[in-house]
Amino acid sequence: MENDRLAHLPEKKRRELKRVAQILFDEFEDALKTKLSDKGKRGRILKLILFGSHARGDWVEDRTSGYRSDYDLLVVVNYESFGEQHEAWEKAGERFLQELTITRRLSTPINFIVHSYQDLNNQLAQGRPFFVDIARDGIALYETPGFPLASPKTLAPEEVRAESKRHFDQWFPSADAFKAAAGFLVERGNLPEAAFQLHQAAERLYHCVLLVLALYSPKSHRLTFLRSQAERIAPQLIDVWPRDSRFAKRCFTRLDRAYVDARYSSAYEITGEELAWLVGRVEALQETVVAICADWLDGSGSSVTEA
Repeated sequence: MENDRLAHLPEKKRRELKRVAQILFDEFEDALKTKLSDKGKRGRILKLILFGSHARGDWVEDRTSGYRSDYDLLVVVNYESFGEQHEAWEKAGERFLQELTITRRLSTPINFIVHSYQDLNNQLAQGRPFFVDIARDGIALYETPGFPLASPKTLAPEEVRAESKRHFDQWFPSADAFKAAAGFLVERGNLPEAAFQLHQAAERLYHCVLLVLALYSPKSHRLTFLRSQAERIAPQLIDVWPRDSRFAKRCFTRLDRAYVDARYSSAYEITGEELAWLVGRVEALQETVVAICADWLDGSGSSVTEA
């Protein structure tokens, strides 16, 4: 993976990206080997595009606060059936976590989204700012010849804000309802159930700010992933979650796990102290999200392109 456009990255990061690409291809190819149908075996990765701070050259690695920019990658496949829900991508995510926390072959967290070539070009033709920015600023780590990107449509500012307002009106009240439900359950002493409701509030707040600012949010329940994507376009959100203590990291992990474990695992545990801290952080998230969205919707906020 030799690419002159990666020259701004240190050699270690270029090696890591090469490793990341290899894992994505390996897991995808291994998954295809188990398919019986001809279509199931015809899956291909057409493009692998680095976007975000590592593509722009303004990534952050702050040892004091513990904040570290992730690698952001767009995987483009040839059919929708090989998109985000395909089994290969869950296994790739597991490999990345293993190499980040156990083997230590990777030192930077990896976030990736998967879209079909047709869907990507549809998003560009519709002028979705998130994808327009990737097409303009992203760096292709790999691409198959013969699959050009569509010419992006330019949306009028009034179109963008009208759609953004619809998203805000849907997602922000929903987040507030789940936060209220969490508070009720805390009072009852139903801590795992409260943690799940609080997860839903945080998830909806991240979907809200992503959809308002970029008209796009990944189809994910993972708060770690959604947090990274939201902080990438709205850095004001970074300070909501302290990363400089074990307690803060443990609390966020418990909240992230609550989507599945708080509902289905008898082993899930969360203390009243942890939950009280998380309630405060979700309230801070809510306040920050409403301020960001208000600035954006009244026209005084910066564009996603500038973020």
